[in-house]
Amino acid sequence: MANYNQYSQSLNVFHGFPALEEGACLAGYSALIQAHDLTIPLPDHLCAVGTKHKKYDYERWHIFTPRHKPEDTLHGHLVFALKYEGIDLAVLNALFQDIDAEEIKEIIRSEPTGSYSRKLWFLWEWLCDDQLDIDDARAGNYVPLIDGKLQFEGKSYPSKRHRVRNNLPGTRHFCPLIRKTVKLEQFIGKALSEKAVENIGQTHPDLLSRAAAFLLLKDSKASYTIEGEIPPHNRIERWGRIIGQAGQRNLSIPELEHLQTLVISDNRFLEPGLRMEGGFVGQHDRSTGMPMPDHISAKPGDLKTLMGGLIETYELLCKDNFDPVLLATVLAFGFVFIHPLEDGNGRVHRYLFHHVLAEKRFVPKGLIFPVSAVILDRIEEYKKILEHFSKPRLDLIKWRPTEQNNVEVLNKTIDLYRYFDATKQAEFFFECVEETVNKTLPEEVAYLKKYDMLNEFIKNYIDMPDKLVDLFIRFLAQNNGKLSKRAREREFEKLTDIEIQTIEQKYEEIFG
Repeated sequence: MANYNQYSQSLNVFHGFPALEEGACLAGYSALIQAHDLTIPLPDHLCAVGTKHKKYDYERWHIFTPRHKPEDTLHGHLVFALKYEGIDLAVLNALFQDIDAEEIKEIIRSEPTGSYSRKLWFLWEWLCDDQLDIDDARAGNYVPLIDGKLQFEGKSYPSKRHRVRNNLPGTRHFCPLIRKTVKLEQFIGKALSEKAVENIGQTHPDLLSRAAAFLLLKDSKASYTIEGEIPPHNRIERWGRIIGQAGQRNLSIPELEHLQTLVISDNRFLEPGLRMEGGFVGQHDRSTGMPMPDHISAKPGDLKTLMGGLIETYELLCKDNFDPVLLATVLAFGFVFIHPLEDGNGRVHRYLFHHVLAEKRFVPKGLIFPVSAVILDRIEEYKKILEHFSKPRLDLIKWRPTEQNNVEVLNKTIDLYRYFDATKQAEFFFECVEETVNKTLPEEVAYLKKYDMLNEFIKNYIDMPDKLVDLFIRFLAQNNGKLSKRAREREFEKLTDIEIQTIEQKYEEIFG
């Protein structure tokens, strides 16, 4: 049995993170991780008990006062964790695999009607898929598993056996959790869906349609650019049309496999569908061809379970009023972290953002948010958000190179992909959505209005074909409102200097 008294004492360093103040000791999940030597990705936030009589934060540490110090027992630290840190399925799952069922039974028997003991009882049976030899609870008010003040909860389903309400936002096979941070609460309070409607509510349908067509093409091109590809224009247009249909078909594993065939039209060089072999994201050593992974994908034998869980969780949260941006985060990032396909994962991942926002009517009908275009503008942040998940897991995955210079994972890794904290990803995606609502959409609509004004002026001023008018305006936009010498001598050689200057002046007047 673990010695909590030993591990809750002051530590200079905890898993490479900064030292706590002298006299501080671990509490909650940090104490459990230390006492049981759990090999898991460390939580984004850890708790300790300090010596001062005030609570404060220090980097990733939440420091509590001495009066918050729990008993140095399994029970004491579990109750502290559930009360102040919420539910961390990754820690609890690893812990339950390390301790004996009798230790949990002892906690339940010591407080048969206690809310935290009943939560632990449910979580043991849910995570371990094993029913303890204990009679059903007969007393105690029903309590929610997720504390809505700490984490975002799903729809509540009563468990009569434990007298708890299961409001976990997922299933046993896939259940990321998101903490209620100040940033996320503020984003939700901004009602960005309503703001999007308000921003373009007065826009003429024809103008909106043109804006949507441009943004769709822009997003499709950006999605390829993120992958480091420069495909021909017809492929960009084709994927744009597919994005435009997002939210119209039910999501399923076959549907995701179908999307892959649309992304990768020539599948002669890959096996379509869920991977039958290992996978990784990264480079190969130039001299040896050895894999150099930045991210290692889920094992092929785990894909049906993980992807089935992902779809079930998506369907579960769709029945609820779970925030659409948070739902899109869980679905899209969960998909790309699992990396279930041999190729095309990135574009399908970003398609899923579109799917959820369109299906949940977050965006005005007929309009697609240019998610990939905004991500491209924030590409370094995007990479860090992906690395935030991948880097801590690399050290926990044992693998060897195959003859094909792929990776073969040698240890159990399924839990790394189904229980994770998606808070950082949710904050990033909300930032992208806010930028789209407050900047990208209004700017595109405003540009088209100004374009039409200049277009009308040029046509009234000079009898010029539509395609030349469009070319003239694009040249001005590309060259800070001035027609280049090359364009003057070639496409617009027939225009006089006065005519060109007059149009340039009008461009400056309209576009500023």
